[in-house]
Amino acid sequence: MAISILPTISLAESELEVTYILASGPGGQNVNKVATAAQLRFDVVRSPSLPERVRARLLQIAGSRLTRDGVIVITARRFRTQIRNREDAIERLADLIREAAHRPAFRVATRPGRAAKQRRLDGKAHRAGIKRNRSVRHDD
Repeated sequence: MAISILPTISLAESELEVTYILASGPGGQNVNKVATAAQLRFDVVRSPSLPERVRARLLQIAGSRLTRDGVIVITARRFRTQIRNREDAIERLADLIREAAHRPAFRVATRPGRAAKQRRLDGKAHRAGIKRNRSVRHDD
């Protein structure tokens, strides 16, 4: 079964490796006995589902979730059940891939115009006048 992320990108479930580990937090005795936290591993470098541009950006923005081998590791322990934690981990990976697929807007550098420069200088002069009027004058 494929996990749809964007109309052009979907991941095969076989590309995801989910293991379950002991979680901390609420759950009482159950949390000490049952491995409910889901740890998802996704190999970005070897994934055939990702376009090259998305792969490169994903490697940039993954941060501390990325291993040296190019594998993203996401640990989900927010919920008390394995199924909900697994879904949460997959959704977090999908959000990360969506963010990587989004093209940042191209910014054209501009310089301030004459009026903007004048407003800046007027503001500085005004502020200097305020400070000058605060000074104590001794008339001798």
